[in-house]
Amino acid sequence: MSNKFNHNKSYSDTNFSEQQLISQEFDNCKFKNCSFQTCDLTKVNFMECEFCDCDFSGAKLQQTGFKGVYFKNCKLLGLQFSYCNTFLLEMKFDNSVLDLSSFYKLPLKAVRFHKCSLKEVDFAEANLQKAVFDDCDLTSAIFDHSNLDKVDFRTSINYTIDPETNRINKAQFSRDGLAGLLYKYDIRIE
Repeated sequence: MSNKFNHNKSYSDTNFSEQQLISQEFDNCKFKNCSFQTCDLTKVNFMECEFCDCDFSGAKLQQTGFKGVYFKNCKLLGLQFSYCNTFLLEMKFDNSVLDLSSFYKLPLKAVRFHKCSLKEVDFAEANLQKAVFDDCDLTSAIFDHSNLDKVDFRTSINYTIDPETNRINKAQFSRDGLAGLLYKYDIRIE
C-alpha cells in the first residue's frame, strides 16, 4: 500500500495480510469484510474508523493506535491489545469474538463490549472504570488488580472476580452473577 495517510476511504473484501501497513494512518475509514490476519500493524494509527465483519486474528499490534474505533462482527482472536499506543485509546466492540486476547494494564475507561465472546481474555491491572459488558461471555477471563469501579456486568455471564484483589466500588452485577464473586469461597448458592 503506497499511501501513508488514508482519509475518508472505504475498503471492502480487501486482504491486508500481505500488504505493508507499518506506520500508516487511516482516518475516518470504513472496512467491510477485510482480512488483517497475521498482519504487522506496528505503528499503524486508526482514527475514527469502523470495522465490520473483519478478521484480525493473529495480527501484530505494536504501538498500534485505535482512537475512536468501532469493531462490529469482527474476529479478534489472540490479540495483544496491551502493546497498543495508549494515547487517546478508545474502542467499542459489538458482536465480536476477542477470545484469548490481552488488555493487560490498559486504560479502558468506559469501554463498551456488546454481545462479545471474551473467553480467557486478560484484563489484569486494566483500568475499566465505567465499562459496560453487555450480554458477554467472560468464561475464564482474568481480572486481577483491575479497576472495575462502576462497571456494568448485569447482563454478562461466566465471570469470576475476586473482590479482594480487584476494585469493584459501585460495580453492577445481576443476582445470577453473584456466584462469580464468591467462587473462591467454595460455597453453594441455590
